[in-house]
Amino acid sequence: MTQPDRDQGHESTLTVFLALAANLGIAIAKIVAAVLTGSASMGAEAAHSVADTFNEILLLVGLRRSGRPADRRHPFGHGKERYIWTLLVAVAIFGMGALFAYYQGVETIIAGHGGTDPRVGYAVLAVSFVLEGISWRQAVRQVRADARAEGLPVLAFLRRTDEPASLSVLLEDSAALTGLLLAFGGLGLHQLTGAAVWDGVGSILIGVLLTAVALALGRVNLNLLIGAQADPRLVAGVRDRLAAAPEIDWLVDLVTMTVGADRVLVCARLDFRDGLTSGDVERTCVRLARELQDAYPEIDEVFLEPVPRDDPDLRARVVARYGHALGQRPTTG
Repeated sequence: MTQPDRDQGHESTLTVFLALAANLGIAIAKIVAAVLTGSASMGAEAAHSVADTFNEILLLVGLRRSGRPADRRHPFGHGKERYIWTLLVAVAIFGMGALFAYYQGVETIIAGHGGTDPRVGYAVLAVSFVLEGISWRQAVRQVRADARAEGLPVLAFLRRTDEPASLSVLLEDSAALTGLLLAFGGLGLHQLTGAAVWDGVGSILIGVLLTAVALALGRVNLNLLIGAQADPRLVAGVRDRLAAAPEIDWLVDLVTMTVGADRVLVCARLDFRDGLTSGDVERTCVRLARELQDAYPEIDEVFLEPVPRDDPDLRARVVARYGHALGQRPTTG
């Protein structure tokens, strides 16, 4: 693991630890406030913070276990285990947070009555907003730093990142701040109008918010677990370097897969120039693999296979995958 990778891992752990500490304190305060006020919105927020606390523990487990080195049973390492634990976070957000918020909201609307004195709720919400803001600021700081390191705008980085821990914390904290505002609105409208339905609506809206976050996190991690392609810029660079090698006559196929945070597998099929000996081909493969790993430190393994470019079955598979042969530009029209 390179020094930048270690620094990024330490920063991710710090972000998760900070979120864990904030959510644990907030969860305890919200539970007390929910019991004292009887508010559905406050109860939904308490469940939200309990789920977030549990989620940070899952993220820490994922960060630790995914860093284990490769072994005989796992030759490409354990990097993808991080995505499994983060996917469990998405399930927990929905199962522990959203469903409870829906239940609280519907029950309050049907019963037609809610909590009485909201003053404790207001105080807890205000303190929670400050603590969540501190955690959110750390998550934003890390995401911006990671985006700058990748040379990408923040939104583009969030769409392409293979590091789900910081993204999870950012989404959780953003949802937490929004949920606090919804809970405050539910309490306030209930107090102003005397209608408990507003407290129930606030709880249901918190449930909708948590469902959206769970779906977003689930989609990101599902794509990474299935086997997402590496960053398009890396793929283009690898393609250009291989195609430009003097020993290569044709780049027949190129497949990349993200196998962990900042870990990429590269497989390429190459048509070598006629006249090369088997020794020339072997030395060229070793040189090209070393050059790719030097140019892109995130490349973990490189597999290069000599093949003829006119094999019809191989060409058909490449065209089916990409829509055109890699050794030529796709035609239009």
